[in-house]
Amino acid sequence: MTPNSAPMPQTIATPSLHPADRRLFVLDTNVLMHDPTALFRFKEHDIHLPMMVLEELDRAKKGVSEVARNVRQVSHLLDDLITGASKDEIDRGLPLPGPVNSHGEPSSGRLYFQIRPTRLSPPVTLPGNTPDNDILGMALTLQQDHPRRQVTLVSKDINLRIKAAILGIHAEDYYNDQVLDDVNLLYGGTHNLPTNFWDRHGKEMESWKESGRTFYRVYGPDLINWHPNQGLFQAETDAAFIVRQLRDMEAVIEILRDHTTPNHAVWGITARNREQNFALNLLLDPEIDFVSLLGAAGTGKTLLALAAGLAQVLDAKRYREIIMTRVTVPVGEDIGFLPGTEEEKMTPWMGALMDNLEVLAPQEGGEWGRAATADLLSSKIKIRSLNFMRGRTFQNKYVIIDEAQNLTSKQMKTLITRAGPGTKMICLGNIAQIDTPYLSETTSGLTYVVDRFKDWPHGGHVTLRRGERSRLAEFASDRL
Repeated sequence: MTPNSAPMPQTIATPSLHPADRRLFVLDTNVLMHDPTALFRFKEHDIHLPMMVLEELDRAKKGVSEVARNVRQVSHLLDDLITGASKDEIDRGLPLPGPVNSHGEPSSGRLYFQIRPTRLSPPVTLPGNTPDNDILGMALTLQQDHPRRQVTLVSKDINLRIKAAILGIHAEDYYNDQVLDDVNLLYGGTHNLPTNFWDRHGKEMESWKESGRTFYRVYGPDLINWHPNQGLFQAETDAAFIVRQLRDMEAVIEILRDHTTPNHAVWGITARNREQNFALNLLLDPEIDFVSLLGAAGTGKTLLALAAGLAQVLDAKRYREIIMTRVTVPVGEDIGFLPGTEEEKMTPWMGALMDNLEVLAPQEGGEWGRAATADLLSSKIKIRSLNFMRGRTFQNKYVIIDEAQNLTSKQMKTLITRAGPGTKMICLGNIAQIDTPYLSETTSGLTYVVDRFKDWPHGGHVTLRRGERSRLAEFASDRL
């Protein structure tokens, strides 16, 4: 039996919402571990927490991991809600904070806790662990107690949602952290201009040169869908531009610097396709503080970021050093304890860095010259663990976050807010290769920042689509 077997309190929902339309959401533990503020994300609907969820939260509260911190935050939020409430008030449901409607009434639901054992349980033959079965039992009991209201089990666990569906319980994933409905809608960073663009926009166009750079000012309704620092091109020509300013139906665009030729190589690296050229322009622009690069394996994300970083650290002296980090999620079995300092522990995870440094290190100068160059490059590149980023501030640093698709939106915020004056942040990743549990292409922290930074004048993004590693890698990527 659950708290809702007691008389329901007077509804506090908006007048437009009938009491029978207020849904009952049963939250699984992993939802609160994933987003501590999930308690306040269900608008005018009611939330029910099984006692097993509180027990699982208690078991996971110790430690320094992101999950443990989230659990402790949930406990504090629940404590704030329950402080000062009497036993009768808790049984009737605690009102959740929410916006006020036009009638001056709160437009949020109530939070209920399980206070009695569930009357209904899943079949005895149902396999699985006890916590999941307890949560399913509460959902079944709520369905019987409230036949006119929809009871929904919310869980990040796909298997639990499958079990719920088999038992006739409506189950959903937690969608509040979903950035997009479809990953194909994600901003790509480039835009193919129609063939008649210049015919339609050339009459009122202005052009000028400034410090060796060529700019155009264009007008028209087509510009409403452009974004700052977006790459513009026409598939029929080699012309390429970058959006510098946007205001209503007016834009200033600049002719892109061509890094496909050896004369404009960046630390010996030339762009091999249009997207790589756009990426190098963003990485080398001092006015752009945040760059995100998406792409499959072999598209050149890490190589381009390192080449641009070395050029600006060692040649232009724009940044003091390169800091590289990544989330340590193994693809296969974990190899266990790693001895040494922070940098030595991170070295096995930085194979991509070592591979690309071999490409970027000059091959001439003999064995001694190559060794000296490798030592110089290594001295300017620091490897850091994500576990020790809280409280840090990076000043005049070129920070590369590799494998960023495995970070949550909260972790991504924690990292990007470490940036101090003069620091540039680079996020690299492939959202098709997510190794973190409960993250998907539409909820990844990398997807989150690409979508949130697309309209910021000092941010840029490019999705690299063409592999340039080798003909073998490109064939394997297409066929396997």
